[in-house]
Amino acid sequence: MTSQYVLDEVAEGDPALAAERLASLSGVPLLELTPEIARIATEIVSRAILPAEAQVDALHIAATAFHAVDYLLTWNCAHIANARIIPRIRDVLSELGHSVPIICTPEEMVTDDGESN
Repeated sequence: MTSQYVLDEVAEGDPALAAERLASLSGVPLLELTPEIARIATEIVSRAILPAEAQVDALHIAATAFHAVDYLLTWNCAHIANARIIPRIRDVLSELGHSVPIICTPEEMVTDDGESN
């Protein structure tokens, strides 16, 4: 599953590369965007877990939490897959009564024998 937030991000940059990224997500089901997702993201930013300029990153986290997605796969180690930030994300999501996704990088999703989980 993915979200419109992801599609918007992958559509940025070099047009040819953006087209390739968008094509790779073709057919992937989209999560429904709800006002609650924005509220969760605002809470994450208002508690200074993420800076205001990382609002889209907060929306990624909020969308996965709201929809109880098991994994949030990201290369963003500054604001999402960050060992100092993940416990704080976990705390706020739990406090708000939402699911806590496993946040990891693509490399962490590969087993020792090179096979994807």
